[in-house]
Amino acid sequence: MTEWITNTWHATAHFFTAMPWQMWSVWTLTICLLLVGIIGSVVPFLPGPLMIFAAGILHTVLRPESGMSTWGIVILSLLLVLSYVVDFASGAMGARWFGASRWGIAGVFIGGIVGMFFFPFGLVLGPLIGGVAFELIFAKMKLHPAAKSAWGSLLGTGVGLVLRLILVLAMVATFFLDALVW
Repeated sequence: MTEWITNTWHATAHFFTAMPWQMWSVWTLTICLLLVGIIGSVVPFLPGPLMIFAAGILHTVLRPESGMSTWGIVILSLLLVLSYVVDFASGAMGARWFGASRWGIAGVFIGGIVGMFFFPFGLVLGPLIGGVAFELIFAKMKLHPAAKSAWGSLLGTGVGLVLRLILVLAMVATFFLDALVW
């Protein structure tokens, strides 16, 4: 019985002394950043796509033998830019599709910025209130069309959130494909 315990102890000690800790620590850091990036794509105030981009670059710098290629970094950069374009334009495009004027779209943007300071409800209510207020005050619309355009803003923001999540998952897939396969 004691021989089995001794052999197990020696095998475990050999496993931990022979392990390349630098590799494990870099991969652990990279995976943690990727997970925070995925969460940050749907949670406000966490720059999800930027965290995933940083994970790819940091992994390439710290572990070049399993890092990303130039083309992988270019694709990751394009997906990063596209995710922020979708993020900023989705609410305004949804409002425009539902009949918002230029004043309404400006109200959606300003309401979104002001709403960030009133987390978490302000993130939804800010663009809605801003869109309706600007439509009523500056565009001289009636309440029903103004509310319709604000609803479009909310719908566009929701669609933008789904698209951003898809782009973030594409960024993670690009990292893993480039670092492990290509």
